[in-house]
Amino acid sequence: MVKPRNKGQSLFGGAMVLLVATIIVHIVGIFYKIPLTAYFGTVGRGYFNTAYELYTPIYAISMAGLPVAVSRMVSERMATGRYREVRVIFKVVKKIFLITGTLGTIVLFILVTPYTKYINNPNAIPSILALAPSVFFCCLMSTYRGYYEGMRNMMPTAISQVIETVGKLIFGLIFARMAMGYGEKQYLAGGPVFGVVVTNHDEALSAIYPYTAAAAIGGVTVGTILAFLYVAIRHRVLGDGITREQLINSPRPIPSNDLAKMLISLAIPVVASSLVLNITNLIDVSTIQKRLDFTVANNLDFIKHMYANPLASSHTIDEDIKGYLYGAYTTALDFKNLLPTITMTLGVSSIPALSSAWAVKDKRKIYRTVDSVLRASLLLALPTGFCMAALAKPMLTFMYIGTRAESAIEITSNVVIIYGLASCVFALSTPITNMLQAIGRADIPLKSLMVGATVKIISNYIFVGNPKYNIYGATIGTVLCYVIIVSSNLFFLVREAKIRLHIRAILLKPLFCSVLSGLSAWSSYGLLDRAFNFGDYATRLNGSTLALVLASIIAVFIYFVSLFLVSAISKNDVLMLPKGEKIAKTLEKYGLIG
Repeated sequence: MVKPRNKGQSLFGGAMVLLVATIIVHIVGIFYKIPLTAYFGTVGRGYFNTAYELYTPIYAISMAGLPVAVSRMVSERMATGRYREVRVIFKVVKKIFLITGTLGTIVLFILVTPYTKYINNPNAIPSILALAPSVFFCCLMSTYRGYYEGMRNMMPTAISQVIETVGKLIFGLIFARMAMGYGEKQYLAGGPVFGVVVTNHDEALSAIYPYTAAAAIGGVTVGTILAFLYVAIRHRVLGDGITREQLINSPRPIPSNDLAKMLISLAIPVVASSLVLNITNLIDVSTIQKRLDFTVANNLDFIKHMYANPLASSHTIDEDIKGYLYGAYTTALDFKNLLPTITMTLGVSSIPALSSAWAVKDKRKIYRTVDSVLRASLLLALPTGFCMAALAKPMLTFMYIGTRAESAIEITSNVVIIYGLASCVFALSTPITNMLQAIGRADIPLKSLMVGATVKIISNYIFVGNPKYNIYGATIGTVLCYVIIVSSNLFFLVREAKIRLHIRAILLKPLFCSVLSGLSAWSSYGLLDRAFNFGDYATRLNGSTLALVLASIIAVFIYFVSLFLVSAISKNDVLMLPKGEKIAKTLEKYGLIG
């Protein structure tokens, strides 16, 4: 008998593969965004993010929830031995994604002009045009990602993510450097800069930033193409692991048209949720920029006084103040989005695991999956968020000192502090949504999202339009929105899955340890920075960097020690680690695991 090659990874095995890839992606992302922000400052960063804001909803709608539907259908059929049907699903979804990818790219080209005109930001047009083709290649790539994820093989997704990010880094930085150099050369030659007549260097930079941002974002498109080529070639060469014997013994598949209808019916609730989420995000960022534009235009002297030092040190002209503030805000989003991107790996891995358990009515596995995903998400999110808030300013100083973004560190750090303290709700949002999708209740996230989104948009209108809050007002609506979404989704997940959560183990113990970790990071950095604050500027800067590193190490140490002292780590958690049985016995001996 031929041994099956498609057993698949466990929940945490798959999550660990994606987690490692995510960590690599974020490390590479740091090396991508820091020099880019140094090239074009927060003004250029605003153009960069504006392109993503239009791209993301079009991309998500083009995806139309199909990766989740594919993953769920494939995992259910793998669990019940319907291997021939699995192959038919792959062929069907390739055709669907080809159509949606093409339409998505066309729609993005059509919307670029009216969208940038609406938000009064025509300088973002080059960035959006450079990013548009990636919708097509992302859709094609997701055919393979969703298929392999349904088989509980996260390796193709992980490797393609790394290739995509490395390609973005290499080509994005090369293109941005070339664009910046070309613009500077035009200015020094005394001619127009990218077609704009300028009279001084500040005006020249204002003309250069839109094209430098577009060049940088062109690297994203190249990275997407490279990642698609990888998964396509991998599938052609290595296949999917389904053996010939499994295909022979598999039941006859249902017709492809029926499978397409099933895929679409499963995807529709996810489509609706994705549609609402991304249209909401588009309205959200449009509202932020429109209200910020209104606030700055009608309270220019107040805003210039409020941000006198940052605006003066960055040589920002009046026409770019809105872009400067918005760019400072979007720079903070790198930190806000860090944890959700990591915990998303748990959500993606939970779909096939929970779908297969739900299909065979394995109540014990359902409970263990939900419990494990929630606890793992909070064990990661709480300490990271609190330490992020405690060390926001020194982290940003380390990353952006000496760059064009240095002047905005104070503004950005205030946003990071707010989002760091609220990080647990951001981190839980996607895993809980994925688990509801896995048990066939994708309609619930849609309903909670609609309520949260309404609150968010109203909040933006009120607070961003208030000159006292201006750009900081955007954080209020975001936090309120996620609190509503996570609390309602979690309530219905527990009710639908018919499980009882242990709040003490899931939330209270990690929260206690995380507070200790955050306080130790804040206090140790303060003491160490004072101790090393002597000598010339370079010596003080190196001392602050050393203080940041040591404070981070101390915070991590305090967190892990406190976790074991309060028995926040369970035996099941340890058993999932490499050589977990041996480690568990040792920890059990000293009463360090629950």
